[in-house]
Amino acid sequence: MPDSIPITITQQTTLLSRIHSPDDLKRLTLAELQSVADECRSEVIDLVSVNGGHFASTLGVVELTVALHHVYSTPLDKIIWDVGHQAYVHKILTGRKEQMQSNRQFNGLAGFPKRSESPHDAFGVGHASTSISAAAGIAAGVKLAGRNEKVIAVIGDGSMTGGMAFEAMNHLGDLKSDVLVILNDNQMAISPSTGGLRTHLINMTLSKSYNKVRTLLWQSISLINNELGEKAKKAVRKLEDGFKAALTPGAFFEALGLRYFGPIDGHNLEQLVKALKEMQALPHPKLLHVITTKGKGFKPAEENQSKWHAHSGGFDTTTGKNLKTTDSSLPPKYQEVFGKALVELALNDIRITAITAAMPSGTSLDLFQNALPHRFYDVGIAEPHAVTFAAGLATQGFMPVFGVYSTFLQRAYDQLIHDVALQKLHVVFAVDRAGLVGEDGPTHHGSFDLSYLNSVPGLVIMAPADEQELRDMLYTALYDINGPVAIRYPRGNGNGIPLKKKFTSLPIGKAEIIRQGDGLTLLAIGNMVVKAVEVASLLEKEGINATVVNMRFLKPLDTEVIDKLASRSTHFAVIEENSSIGGLGSTVIDHLNATKQHRPVLKVALPDTFITHGDINDLYKEIGFDTPTMAENIKRFYKNGQR
Repeated sequence: MPDSIPITITQQTTLLSRIHSPDDLKRLTLAELQSVADECRSEVIDLVSVNGGHFASTLGVVELTVALHHVYSTPLDKIIWDVGHQAYVHKILTGRKEQMQSNRQFNGLAGFPKRSESPHDAFGVGHASTSISAAAGIAAGVKLAGRNEKVIAVIGDGSMTGGMAFEAMNHLGDLKSDVLVILNDNQMAISPSTGGLRTHLINMTLSKSYNKVRTLLWQSISLINNELGEKAKKAVRKLEDGFKAALTPGAFFEALGLRYFGPIDGHNLEQLVKALKEMQALPHPKLLHVITTKGKGFKPAEENQSKWHAHSGGFDTTTGKNLKTTDSSLPPKYQEVFGKALVELALNDIRITAITAAMPSGTSLDLFQNALPHRFYDVGIAEPHAVTFAAGLATQGFMPVFGVYSTFLQRAYDQLIHDVALQKLHVVFAVDRAGLVGEDGPTHHGSFDLSYLNSVPGLVIMAPADEQELRDMLYTALYDINGPVAIRYPRGNGNGIPLKKKFTSLPIGKAEIIRQGDGLTLLAIGNMVVKAVEVASLLEKEGINATVVNMRFLKPLDTEVIDKLASRSTHFAVIEENSSIGGLGSTVIDHLNATKQHRPVLKVALPDTFITHGDINDLYKEIGFDTPTMAENIKRFYKNGQR
């Protein structure tokens, strides 16, 4: 069998064009593998420059991905990518290269690994710190079934700061399963990683003493794998363990039951291939520490890794210069309005603190970090800890504000109930990215927060119709409410209304009638208020004069305004960008039934399904959330009820 596939590379024929599955990588030389890696990196740069997507993380694991698919055999062997935003090269190498132009597009490839998309995607992902748990479960299943395929978890980009990763390693060590954990150490999440483990890893990788003996440690693996006698094997292991305990974080990982190896250069294919082959021969839990550079191979991304974590597309593939025309007239994003307002208030109140779970720039809390670093806390990718940490701060008279995406607050539901709400602590949850978020798809849509928050006793829940209401709701949450409160707002730009310099308190649990009508009432919350006004304008052309109400609060619900409107309305339509189960519509129906005010209610909400990825306007059309379809459905509901 020849060592490599004889390929003559021409301008028309590249190595990557010959790679249709990972099997095609098996017989390539190291030099050819590097050519494939280089082509993959160029492919990703070209792809994201047009379509946008996660960027720097994928560039950082190009060589690692090529090496993994060269050594292991998917889909028989299982590779689990933590979060999955770094898996574009994995998709290119597993038969999806020609489809990558549809990545994150409506009806196209998903931006994350997805089991229904390819057998090479061993586990569906999108949230952080899940890979080791999934790998442990898969390995247990493989063992129970009597099979012997390999299981690999690739974790990095700050995901090792999540408590779930440590829980999984602790269990993995007890299971003694044949799982390889690859720690992709780039010292970054979206922003620079935080925490004691990160500091320890950095100090260790810079240790001259460790780097002198690292070669000896790797040689010891080869000795153990060769046919040494048992006494010799034990002697080598004892020597190796001694070095690790003195010079590496191996003592920590090995205390959990994982043998530690590394660190090695994550961009050196020779080192990677050798190490992965060595790992194959070790039938127990092990961790390979790989050092990579986020954004590797694209200078702008290497120099500004946070900015280039993801990109909306439209940039020069050499310089990184934005080729899109920036519309300076666009109103500010909701997150920016929140970030600036919080800083404005905190500068005048030493009790206000800000907390993020590795998302300072994503939530605009980097503004707070820059202005008031001593009252800013980045806890890493650890939402459950963030909530209970906030609860602790609240017991000491401070007013913690936790800026968090809707989809990530789901991860801390127990802490919200048990540690905050049960104790009636004054913690403010700024719930960003509520509703559909577009191309990132079902793992990131904020589809459920109104529903899962609604059932928590004592929690005040509000949603602004515009930027000014967001500012006023933040002020109200801090100064007019004593217990827990959540403010949910969408991704993207606001409505462009002028912002007042002063903050105004809003009456708790009180809605606002913004358009008077008769017969039909539209109850809307949050960003759907604007949509309700648009719908009412279309209905008016059909001879239907609808009342429009900005509910502002889901909890407490303004039952007074509902009762008032029920006395003169024959039909209600409730519009919310949240699941149709358990949100505003359900709550309104419960109230009308409890008070025996039997009125037909149409819930105009997100369907009871996981909504796919794609441009937000395409998604709205798909689910009937575009204004014309919404108006037509409400008109049909109202007209049919009049017969």
